[in-house]
Amino acid sequence: MLNVKHELLQALAACLDTLSPGAGAKAAFESPKVAAHGDLATTAAMQLAKPLKLNPRQLAEQLRDALLAHPAYVTWVDAVEIAGPGFINIRLKPAAKQEIVREVLGQADQFGTQAPNGQRVLVEFVSANPTGPLHVGHGRQAALGDAICNLLQTQGWDVYREFYYNDAGVQIGTLASSTHLRAQGFKPGDEQWPSGEKAAAYNGDYIADIAADFLAGKTVKSDDREFTASGDINDLDGMRQFAVAYLRHEQDLDLQAFAVKFDNYYLESSLYTSGRVDDAVKRLQAAGKTYEQDGALWLKSTEYGDDKDRVMRKQDGSYTYFVPDVAYHIAKWERGFTKVVNIQGTDHHGTIARVRAGLQAADVGIPQGYPDYVLHTMVRVVKGGEEVKISKRAGSYVTLRDLIEWTSKDAVRFFLLSRKPDTEYTFDVDLAVAKNNDNPVYYVQYAHARICSVLATWGGDVAGLKSVDLSALQSPQALALMLLLAKYPEMLTAAAADEAPHDVTFYLRELAASYHSYYDAERILVDDEAVKLARLALVAATAQVLHNGLAVLGVSAPQRM
Repeated sequence: MLNVKHELLQALAACLDTLSPGAGAKAAFESPKVAAHGDLATTAAMQLAKPLKLNPRQLAEQLRDALLAHPAYVTWVDAVEIAGPGFINIRLKPAAKQEIVREVLGQADQFGTQAPNGQRVLVEFVSANPTGPLHVGHGRQAALGDAICNLLQTQGWDVYREFYYNDAGVQIGTLASSTHLRAQGFKPGDEQWPSGEKAAAYNGDYIADIAADFLAGKTVKSDDREFTASGDINDLDGMRQFAVAYLRHEQDLDLQAFAVKFDNYYLESSLYTSGRVDDAVKRLQAAGKTYEQDGALWLKSTEYGDDKDRVMRKQDGSYTYFVPDVAYHIAKWERGFTKVVNIQGTDHHGTIARVRAGLQAADVGIPQGYPDYVLHTMVRVVKGGEEVKISKRAGSYVTLRDLIEWTSKDAVRFFLLSRKPDTEYTFDVDLAVAKNNDNPVYYVQYAHARICSVLATWGGDVAGLKSVDLSALQSPQALALMLLLAKYPEMLTAAAADEAPHDVTFYLRELAASYHSYYDAERILVDDEAVKLARLALVAATAQVLHNGLAVLGVSAPQRM
């Protein structure tokens, strides 16, 4: 049907050119808002009427007559109807809709994907400092980042996944001091342990585990570092490095459980040791975009839309946190990434304007609006009807691994992707393990497994279904299912452009519902061989699209449930 749609669009362009030379360049179809109005629609007559100074409905009649005479419309179209002031609705023949089945089965895993576009994109996500296990907020970010990467890959982008973290600074100092206290035998609640709402200490049980392994002289290895403990309780720097490596390893285990991999781990400390931070500051000073006031160095960020100028270097000589962010993004640009997407929590909203201002002020050729940001809210976890707030392992929050262990990797991914990132989300653990239609991931996966069961019962060669006669697919449910299959590629394109993986979850739920309706309406394994093969081809194509869409989300497509 995609090929059919392309033929019909070319024919529309040709007919428009006969009415007004050059008008064919703007030929386009849209989906009618009401399904009963047709399968395709165009507003071309209304758009063309004003420059031609013609009545739009009369022009629509001329265009309709031209379309009905075109061979492509003779072959694939049942009717071309005019509505309202000049809308043109097009009703396709069943044969046109049936073509999508061959296209899906022929392209298989590649259905919906675009050829490589020769462009690189860097997606930065998770980027958690190694001070504790990953929490459910990091989980939402991991699911979003990975799915957005997959979406961009379907559209031909060369995608690079990056994890950025701070391996120094105040938080890492607190990690080291907490580990040192545990190594000395102290614990939360003891007189020697920092207390109070803003006490500089991490209270989770994992700190005791780090201390014990350090004293035992163990070696820890993560994806980006390895360190062997000295076992010396007074080796504070060694304890800091060991704790960072230990928690990076723990994060790796969290990410492995979630099936997320990165191409690179970028250290904030490297921006200082490489001189990139100093270089970025010098660029801004040389461009005349800074000034000294009250012993601090300020960026003229109001010149770039910020609500006030921002301090870059404080009175004590240290830099504010957005300065290394500016240096980091200059590095991304210089590494050849003309498109960058950052997945971050909504608490980072205030940094967007100042980072973009710094990039513009640096005058290194970076376009306005660089980088893209996808901001997400935190996640509430409900279990047994009550909110869960504390994990003993973490000390103050529910970890990603807790959520995976309570439910499954598939459920966590699908659930965390099922809403727009900036909307509040409550993760219902009981719903995530329920085996009923109220559980969205179960509902979609069951549709796939149900089709696999039908195909297994049949026992034939699915590859052979690509060439069967599809003329028996005439029922309203079959036609509706085929139309929905045809929408998959354009849905992917739109979801990638909007960086909106939740659109994929909505589509998959709609496709699963359409399949269940079809299954309830028509028996597939009937005695009539031609009818049976046509119906098998349709459901096999449906299974393929369900599989492809779930793969974009990083969710499995089980054959049995």
